Amino acid sequence: MLGRPKPVVFDPYGRRRSRRIPPWLAWLLAGAALGVGGVLYVQSEHLPPRLTASQSQALRSDYETAEAERQRLSAELADTTQRLQKAEAERQKLALDLSAAQDTVARQREDLLALADALPPDPRGGMVAVRAARFTASQGRLTYDVVLTRDGNPRPMNAAVQFVLAGVDDKGLEGRRSLEAVPVTLNRVESLRGHVALPEGFTARQATVRITDRSGAQLLGTRVMNVR
Repeated sequence: MLGRPKPVVFDPYGRRRSRRIPPWLAWLLAGAALGVGGVLYVQSEHLPPRLTASQSQALRSDYETAEAERQRLSAELADTTQRLQKAEAERQKLALDLSAAQDTVARQREDLLALADALPPDPRGGMVAVRAARFTASQGRLTYDVVLTRDGNPRPMNAAVQFVLAGVDDKGLEGRRSLEAVPVTLNRVESLRGHVALPEGFTARQATVRITDRSGAQLLGTRVMNVR
């Protein structure tokens, strides 16, 4: 009923049955090994070398320095831009002021031309006419106010104005004193105002206005006026 009993084999060395690795596990391990090896190969041959801790710290320090410099330059750029905008606004304001001043000068010159045309003519004539002149002597200086006009060419002309004074010195002797010529640029109408020092001890009674070219060789106009 129980069947025939199987014989029992006695192994004196106690051997165990060996277990084989499944093929799928072998392929998995081989693939993992190939993947790790490929990563190591790419890192060593194609990618930049990995940084050490000191190199990483140095790189971070350089980055922080560069960032601080960038922020500083950005602040300087903003400040420069603001100053440029302010300068441009001032330039535009000055341009407007200059335009207004030029308009004012143009109107004043037109008024001066109208006034000059209303003045009596220079009896001596000349290329440059002395239309009016006023001289006042006080406290050792001569104050003058002279109006000159030109006919014809409106282009500016370089000239010189000299005052020749007639009077007496501190000893009561009559004489003449020639003051230093003053260079001027003459337009259609020119109004000269100012003062010059009188020779010491000299009392002026008359002043001769002499207009010459810049070298003083050619006389362009002259007129004698009393000194107050």
